[in-house]
Amino acid sequence: MTCPRCGTRLHSRKPNSIHRTWALVLAALIFYIPANVLPVTTVISFGKGQSDTIMSGVIYFIYSGMWPIALVIFVASVFVPLLKLLLLSFLLITVQRKSRWRQKDRTRLYRITEVIGRWSMVDIFVVTILVALVNLGALASIQAGPGAVFFCAVVIITMFAAMSFDPRLIWDTEESIDE
Repeated sequence: MTCPRCGTRLHSRKPNSIHRTWALVLAALIFYIPANVLPVTTVISFGKGQSDTIMSGVIYFIYSGMWPIALVIFVASVFVPLLKLLLLSFLLITVQRKSRWRQKDRTRLYRITEVIGRWSMVDIFVVTILVALVNLGALASIQAGPGAVFFCAVVIITMFAAMSFDPRLIWDTEESIDE
């Protein structure tokens, strides 16, 4: 059976969707701060180490003339997770306020939030690959920093938050009007 409004396959309601999603959004927001403040990688070259946060990496690529890479890292690592947290918060607030404002658009925002969240995992894969591939003994090596763990937590928690949100809550005010 499909929804007559949006065409999505119907399934059971998600219990405690609002409370669970808020808890996950707040947890991700708490982890977002150390993910962006603590070093994500440490490059050890000829015995000297240099730790980089996400933003210091972006700035390095900009100064090196590699602005497309800087843009990709900024969008995937800073902008997308923050956008996801803001969109989920917006959806939760509008649902709790029983808003009937642009329900179709808010449903689309939810779908976008669900899709874009997975792309932030690309950064975690890049760090993992760099750590695995660049191990040249005394010459050079790359180690994952504590920021990478927090960033991974943000990505996973926001994915769970998007999955725990029940988008049908957006349309509940519509049903109460029809009755």
